[in-house]
Amino acid sequence: MKRTWIYLSLALSLVYSLQVGAETAPDVLARNTSNEVVRIVKQDPDIKNGQGRKIDALVEAKILPHFDFEQMTRMAVARNWNKATPEQQARLVQEFRTLLVHTYAASIASVAEYRIDFKPLKMAAGDSDVVVNTQVSKQGAAPVTIDYRMEKQGSTWKVYDVMVDNVSLVTVYRGSFNSEVRRSGIDGLIQALARRNKPLGS
Repeated sequence: MKRTWIYLSLALSLVYSLQVGAETAPDVLARNTSNEVVRIVKQDPDIKNGQGRKIDALVEAKILPHFDFEQMTRMAVARNWNKATPEQQARLVQEFRTLLVHTYAASIASVAEYRIDFKPLKMAAGDSDVVVNTQVSKQGAAPVTIDYRMEKQGSTWKVYDVMVDNVSLVTVYRGSFNSEVRRSGIDGLIQALARRNKPLGS
């Protein structure tokens, strides 16, 4: 499970690079900027040692603005999304976003240990929904495929799902979210996420 979260951290570390603009191919942006992200982690001893303030600053600047957390949450909650009030939907997005951020921050120091190879992008003119394919490897471990589902929104690209070895992040959460809603409703899911985030935040 820990290894899976490290790969998710690698995925999140690339999001900024996938978002810089719409004129350059997403895979080119990813390749150039991910190298910069890895360089920052390697050269900053505070980040490598888990200094929370610097990690939070890096996450806020490079990662968070470039995820479509609302779409991710809506997909993860699935059919139960429309049962939630606008206030409940906002809380669900907030708590799910917080969960992913804590997960990323906890593993960021491991990002520099991996090699990231980008596959040729399959993208036709006018496409507004693409998949960027990468392979992540580390000495002594089998390579892992990480794919990014991205949508063009206005003049930018946003990631709305990440697949690790063909397993969707959104799908992984969907099962547990649906089970929680069946047990205790939408408010129960919100409370469960809040309880999960509390120890991660500390």
